[in-house]
Amino acid sequence: MSAVVARIGKPHGLRGEVTVQLHTDAPGERFVPEARFETDPDRGPLTIAGTRVHQGVWLLRFEEAGDRTAAEALRGTRLLLDEDATDDEDDEDAWYEDDLVGVQARDPEGAVLGEIVALDVRPAQDLLTVRLLDGRQALVPFVAEIVSTVDLDPADPHVVIDAPPGLLDLDA
Repeated sequence: MSAVVARIGKPHGLRGEVTVQLHTDAPGERFVPEARFETDPDRGPLTIAGTRVHQGVWLLRFEEAGDRTAAEALRGTRLLLDEDATDDEDDEDAWYEDDLVGVQARDPEGAVLGEIVALDVRPAQDLLTVRLLDGRQALVPFVAEIVSTVDLDPADPHVVIDAPPGLLDLDA
């Protein structure tokens, strides 16, 4: 099974660099020269030719896209990595967005709060977007103090959110 490690954004400059939205906690380990990724939608494998961080944004350059036009054609493409090739299996506190979307969110007493609709990976801390039962969306910091349990058992996948007062009353 493959996991999304990044989604390609807009081109940057004229030499084929692209911005990426990270879906990995270890971009420095994943995005190294000659690293090869499958793509979704399938645009053929992409091989890293260079990387850099510019004003906090990761920029990647691929051997297969040498100019801005080729880079623009990659916009929206997801970079995939075979999960068997990752080290994240050893980290019991590492999850992919695909693992969490659609999982039921509950309070500590077991009452259903809603459903997870997205994982927003950010530099300081990740955020879960939860669609509450009334249709509103709430952003929940994905930290152990608030998200106390992540149980991805196929029979009953759920997360437990011990939200401080007012957190779920704010619109996302």
